[in-house]
Amino acid sequence: MANQKGGVGKTTTAINLAASLAQAGERVLLIDMDSQANASHGVGVRVAHGEPSILEVLMGEESLEHVVRPSAVTQLDVVPSSPEMAGASVLLPDLPRREYRLRDALASFLELDASYRYVFIDSPPSLGLLTVNSLVAADQVIIPVQAEYYALEGLAQLLSTIATIKERLNPALRIAGLVLTMVDARTSLARQVEQEIRTHFPNLSFKTVVPRNVRLAEAPSHGVPVSMFDPHCAGSDAYFDLALEVVKHG
Repeated sequence: MANQKGGVGKTTTAINLAASLAQAGERVLLIDMDSQANASHGVGVRVAHGEPSILEVLMGEESLEHVVRPSAVTQLDVVPSSPEMAGASVLLPDLPRREYRLRDALASFLELDASYRYVFIDSPPSLGLLTVNSLVAADQVIIPVQAEYYALEGLAQLLSTIATIKERLNPALRIAGLVLTMVDARTSLARQVEQEIRTHFPNLSFKTVVPRNVRLAEAPSHGVPVSMFDPHCAGSDAYFDLALEVVKHG
């Protein structure tokens, strides 16, 4: 999940897509690359002081298999983040293969445990080295886009960054699609934004749109995805539909 704009639904999408696939029987890994650790907390995982997180993995101080933890969702495991990740942008530039730290760690881990069908990476709201690590480790990127006036602002920069990473660091990287989030279908603005997205990116837009839904906002405070908090709400239905699209698109 990538978008340098904050508050567009990256973490919500990472949590609920991962949970939907896990609840469908797939073994899923969720990697939290954001110092706010919201993806970790949203599935019931918190790192106590002194416990290792993704930061120690990136620094080469801990192997990924010693950091991965079970979540509140059966079949969904998490590589948690912690507030100490805020210092990663200062520490990582001096390390060898600084853009490949996550990719190398993940490759070694998946050699030991190849049972994970999907790996989701929640990246921070920036285009810094942590997001670069996420994109270098990934083979596809999903871009959540909020249905608001400035929806297209910054997308050109993000797409340029993805193209550069594909050219220089990760030739296998491709855009899986843009997903519209926080959509209030009652407003003309939301309809206009959706039309713009589908006009500008006709082959890169998921059909599913995620509605503005209070249950989606409430679920993280309970440490579970929306499908466990309220499985019959509109937000839960939307992420289930999006999961079906992700599986179909491969």
